[in-house]
Amino acid sequence: MNRLHIGPGNTYMPGWTNVDIFSNVRADIYSSALALPYEKETFDLIYASHVLEHFTRYFVLSALTHWRFLLKPGGILRLAVPDFEAICEYYTKNKDLKSITGLLYGGQDNYLNAHQVAFDRVTLIEILTKVGFSQILDWDWKQTDHSNFDDYSQAYLPHMDKKNGLLMSLNLEAIK
Repeated sequence: MNRLHIGPGNTYMPGWTNVDIFSNVRADIYSSALALPYEKETFDLIYASHVLEHFTRYFVLSALTHWRFLLKPGGILRLAVPDFEAICEYYTKNKDLKSITGLLYGGQDNYLNAHQVAFDRVTLIEILTKVGFSQILDWDWKQTDHSNFDDYSQAYLPHMDKKNGLLMSLNLEAIK
């Protein structure tokens, strides 16, 4: 299986092709996620955890269209993005803006590490459908072959409380 991991940051996954724009993290290729240097229908699975929200709303469509182009027929796009509905729920219950600031705005330690858009389930499904994906379903990080790699798809509040906390990541996958 040919698998692409877009934006690994500090979560390099052996056995995957890891692509990041930043040369200060471990990756196999350094490239923009909007212009990945691969041929049409190269990958069976593309995984992007907390990457899509870094694009403006118009570039979200470009990114998803490009990633779909890179998938083989029947290939899977697996996404994780901050879940705006969960963020609102957490804030409403706790009135704790500090804990959700990174989910809302990104790390902001460089100009690319800022969130440009927010997603909820309905909006992300609508966008994925618009660019031609089908069979859009939730995926459970505990049931993946990359569950032992702790990335933002496993983001809970309170922080790291995976047993009692609220999952702050919207995890959807779609089929080309």
